[in-house]
Amino acid sequence: MERLQKVLAHAGVASRRHCEELIAQGKVQVNGQVVREKGIKVDPLKDKIVVNGQQVKLEQHVYLLLYKPTGVITSVTDPRGRRVVIDLLKGIKERVYPVGRLDYDTSGLLLLTNDGELANRLAHPSYEIDKVYRAWVKGIPSQDEVRKLATGIRLEDGMTSPGQSKLLKTESSSQRALVELTIHEGRNRQVRRMCEAIGHPVLTLERIRLGFLTLDGLKPGEFRKLTQEEVESLKQGLVQKKRSPRSKR
Repeated sequence: MERLQKVLAHAGVASRRHCEELIAQGKVQVNGQVVREKGIKVDPLKDKIVVNGQQVKLEQHVYLLLYKPTGVITSVTDPRGRRVVIDLLKGIKERVYPVGRLDYDTSGLLLLTNDGELANRLAHPSYEIDKVYRAWVKGIPSQDEVRKLATGIRLEDGMTSPGQSKLLKTESSSQRALVELTIHEGRNRQVRRMCEAIGHPVLTLERIRLGFLTLDGLKPGEFRKLTQEEVESLKQGLVQKKRSPRSKR
């Protein structure tokens, strides 16, 4: 059971605040009865909900984990006709949307869902969800440069928040290194810009983990549905992070 305004917002009727106004104005019916109490709870899979005389089509929430390959746009459509992540979801009938984004030339873990509230929380930096990337970079960064990636880099849009960084491997012959970086933000091309700032541009980039979710068992282009236990763990983890005091940085 979920609050009526939350169900309406998830169905795309309007923002949650506007949905509350529609309820207060008597424009919403549940099972043939006008309701004016915004706190009323409904079963989105069983109850018949009508707004302004039109029945609301409710979809069951779907949660997908995709191993995004490079050369695919993180979008539902592309005006230039390029391949988008939705094209990879064969057999999925529900309308789902990417949670955050991965660049065209970045591969790795991407969540897609029609649960708007969960998507917004996962994407918001205040919840500090770990996003772990592995990048092959040009040249061999020093330990001091690797530490700078963790403590914070000044970019044109401000300092990055502290995270974690590791130098996993170096290849002297090809003059490249493998760096692992954990961040909580989601700025545009952030990891690439951070590595560029320390003088070691990214050659290839992949997101290998989001929270406790990994790419285990998947190949590029493949996806799977999250288990109910994984969905509940995600939601519970977000609640706990929001309730706990944020560290001073």
